[in-house]
Amino acid sequence: MWRGLILRLFTILIILFLLLFLIEKLIEKFLGVKRRRISETPGKSVDRWGRTIILIIFLVVYFFALTKGSVDTLKWYWVLFLTVLAGFQIILEWKYLKESKQYISTLISSTICFIFIIFFVIRFYN
Repeated sequence: MWRGLILRLFTILIILFLLLFLIEKLIEKFLGVKRRRISETPGKSVDRWGRTIILIIFLVVYFFALTKGSVDTLKWYWVLFLTVLAGFQIILEWKYLKESKQYISTLISSTICFIFIIFFVIRFYN
C-alpha cells in the first residue's frame, strides 16, 4: 500500500516540476527574459543576509511549532516558509533585476507552484 502511494506521489511531483519548468521557460521566452543571478548585482549581500535572517527566524519558530505536536501546524509552517522565501526572491529580483523582467516570470511560476502546494496539502493531508 505505501509503495503504491509513494510511487504515485513521486510521479505527481515529477510531472509538477516538469510542468513548472516548461511554464517558466515559455513565460521567459514570451517576455524576452534573460536569466541573471542576484549575486551578479549589488543585491548580493542583501540576498545572503536576508536568506540567513529568514532561515534563523524560521528555525527558531520551527522548534515552537514542533512543541505544538500538530501535523497541521507543521504543514502550514512549511507552506509559510516557502512563501516567504519566494516572496523575498521576487522582491530582490524586482529591485535589482527590474530591467530583465525576471521577477514577473518568478512571480507567475511561484504562484502556480503555491496553488499546487496548497491543493496538495489540503487534498492529501486532511
